[in-house]
Amino acid sequence: MEPDIWSGEKANVGTIARRIGRNAERVSRSVAPECRRFAGFTLLELMIVIAIIIILLGLAAGRYERSVLVAKEAKLKHDLQVMREAIEQYTLDKQAAPQSLEDLVDPQYPYLREIPTDPMTHAKDWQPKFEDVMLSPDQVSAGITDVHSNSNQTSPIDGSAYNTW
Repeated sequence: MEPDIWSGEKANVGTIARRIGRNAERVSRSVAPECRRFAGFTLLELMIVIAIIIILLGLAAGRYERSVLVAKEAKLKHDLQVMREAIEQYTLDKQAAPQSLEDLVDPQYPYLREIPTDPMTHAKDWQPKFEDVMLSPDQVSAGITDVHSNSNQTSPIDGSAYNTW
């Protein structure tokens, strides 16, 4: 016989196993119903969490769409500025304005690597503006003096039409 771990008396292995079994059964009967009641989330708690997630996703989607639009507008402004500078440089170098936008990407004297794609129409369909304005006294012919987007949309940020930029 070995000493009993609870009472200090000598007990055999069978007695210890019975006491542990009885205590384990008593503990499981008293604790188990309470644990089962708190074991998961209620339907209401899950619905509240899902509703909060949906609200946050809606806010994020709106901000994402706006940031994409702002980026497209910034690209449009940059592309217009680059093309206008190329038209001006071409006119001053050649003493003649370009007759088409393709003249700016001439392999012999490239002012642009390629004609940029309009971010609003997703095509290379710019509206060149032809005028008889001479940029220098040595200029011999008129041609393209400005370029605009071919989009008929208006900017929701400032309310102006893209084809007037």
